[in-house]
Amino acid sequence: MKSGTKVHFSSARSNWATPQAFFDELDKEFNIAWDVCAEHHTAKCPGYWTKDDDGLSRTWEGVCYMNPPYGREITKWVKKAYESSIQGVTVVCLLPSRTDTRWWHDYVMFADEIRFVKGRLKFDGHKNSAPFPSAVVIFKGVKRTAEDARHWALQNCS
Repeated sequence: MKSGTKVHFSSARSNWATPQAFFDELDKEFNIAWDVCAEHHTAKCPGYWTKDDDGLSRTWEGVCYMNPPYGREITKWVKKAYESSIQGVTVVCLLPSRTDTRWWHDYVMFADEIRFVKGRLKFDGHKNSAPFPSAVVIFKGVKRTAEDARHWALQNCS
């Protein structure tokens, strides 16, 4: 693997703080109440959970924002967002656009909306833009069974 592309596949760095102006636009649209995987200095909402709070073990409610760690544990976060949405929670996710991964096909493809971000985001606190493309993935909070959700997605996303 060329050293210039190694960063695209690395889990060495997983915390990419959402740019405030980018979040503000999403918040205007969705009125987000919870940041489900934040750090104290990066939280975008008054209601937030840090790694110590273990957002994966919590019950998500209302409208949540999720910019998860981008390492190997991303699958757990995206699965939690999907599962929370079929319980009636709206989850707005900022994710790396990794359309070739299993988690993308297992969960993201069943989202209500996928918005690909034009260009590369410059995440807060970093000199350069991200070395990967991003997408905003929206799981709208509509109570339904997992089977109904997948059936809906197959009918509306093909």
